[in-house]
Amino acid sequence: MSLEAEKAHANAAITAGERRRAALAEIDEAKFSRFHAKACIVAGVGFFTDAYDIFSISIAATMIGYVYHQGGSNTTNQDLGIKVAHSIGTFFGQLLFGWAADQIGRKRMYGVELMIIIIGTLGQAVAGESAAISVYGVIIMWRFIMGIGIGGDYPLSAVITSEFAARRIRGRMMAAVFSAQGWGNFTSAVVSVIVIAAYKNEILAEPVTDLKGIDQCWRIIIGLGCVPGAIALYFRLTIPETPRYTMDIESNIKQASQDIDTYLHSGTYVVDPIHNNERAEVPKATLSDFAAYFSQWKNFKILFGAAWSWFALDVAFYGLGLNSSTILTTIGFGSYSKGTKQLQMYQTLYNAAVGNIILAVGGLIPGYYFSFALVDFWGRKPIQLMGFIVLTIIFCCMGFGYHAMLATDSGKKAFVFLYCMANFFQNFGPNTTTFTIPGEVFPTRFRSTGHGIAAASGKLGAIIAQVGFSRLSNIGGTNAWLNHILELFAFFMLTGIFSTLLLPETKNLSLEDLSHEDQANFVKGSGISPVSEEIARIEEEHRTHHRL
Repeated sequence: MSLEAEKAHANAAITAGERRRAALAEIDEAKFSRFHAKACIVAGVGFFTDAYDIFSISIAATMIGYVYHQGGSNTTNQDLGIKVAHSIGTFFGQLLFGWAADQIGRKRMYGVELMIIIIGTLGQAVAGESAAISVYGVIIMWRFIMGIGIGGDYPLSAVITSEFAARRIRGRMMAAVFSAQGWGNFTSAVVSVIVIAAYKNEILAEPVTDLKGIDQCWRIIIGLGCVPGAIALYFRLTIPETPRYTMDIESNIKQASQDIDTYLHSGTYVVDPIHNNERAEVPKATLSDFAAYFSQWKNFKILFGAAWSWFALDVAFYGLGLNSSTILTTIGFGSYSKGTKQLQMYQTLYNAAVGNIILAVGGLIPGYYFSFALVDFWGRKPIQLMGFIVLTIIFCCMGFGYHAMLATDSGKKAFVFLYCMANFFQNFGPNTTTFTIPGEVFPTRFRSTGHGIAAASGKLGAIIAQVGFSRLSNIGGTNAWLNHILELFAFFMLTGIFSTLLLPETKNLSLEDLSHEDQANFVKGSGISPVSEEIARIEEEHRTHHRL
């Protein structure tokens, strides 16, 4: 073929839009590789850290009460403050980082949230008090800061994982990342058991006016939460930008194509701003564009369905923790009231830590892996729908049969079983899918923002559960209204069934298919000839041939 014929063929065969579609197809049809595994691990370690930091405060709060109330307990407001502060921070972090990842870049923001988590965690571990400030105020401040970082992890990890994943394995990759939460919860309980056992002699020997051993315990348990984050930080800071962001937001299709060819096969990438600087004309993420897109019912219903489903789920997911003391007492791991005060404190702490291990293994962790196994075969929507239906039934049984079950030993065992089943079907159900679906159903330029909005809606539900229901539960006496709260959980699960019906099934579809946008005309053109590199290569081959 002559030089002119080859150049004409290149011009006819390659356009910016075609190059984009070819690059996307290479991502969507890629086989599972070492790079995919690395992306899951790097994102998963963040979620492991998040869960460790969230759930470790439960036992740490009891220790703080012992230390600063001379063997007593925190006041209601103190306990609520240190437990809900991270949720409020998470709410703002999800919105802020969700927006920032779309405007600034996934890579540029990834790792920043982990730095905030590490700083907030260390700040808690060394918190103290003085005549001018209470230790509770200091802890609440640091937990709020930590929560901002945790909030940022949700949209960033979800979107980065989904944009790197092949369509056939995308659900399993995202479920694998999210399942790290279960292991973070489990590890926080295991670390608590080890630390408490290691300080047993000190706890039993110290006077209640100077509980140095317990003070060191909670600081060690909290402080160790920054270790996995510190390990993962380097890998987050060096992870490449997602090709979809590079193409659809930075408009650099040439760089994205090179990235895909490079790191899907070798796990490395090279940014070449001089040669890879082809800028295509693609839709811009402006406020008016956002409004125009979501003003269409077909798009808004998906955002609303994802947000409300997560909100309804988290009301019950976090509210279910109100029953943990009842469950632990029923299975023999509740508060200890025999012997000296020191023995009571030690045994109560030890029981709570061991009991949390049992609850994590009994319901939380298995549920994640049932979702992992079926999410790409059965689908996201059926799993979420099934979960909400089963949870509605479980909470009806727990709420309307609350007093009858707790009146007998066999009834208490049934209540424990239902509690574990609720944990199981939350994770083999909407807890996993409400994280997965928002990372798939929006266009690249709004994907992180949309996920952040959905996640923040869920955290708003968690705040309502922690603040509102913790007060309602004691109307008429301690836990006297708990049965009605469980009935309210059943109502929220029922609403989740209907919000799930608004969502599409995302199984085995590309992210572009799910965006509801015309992909054939997505790229309007580019400032540089889309085939200039190909033509230059052809000319160089002909010059070399003639020299020979």
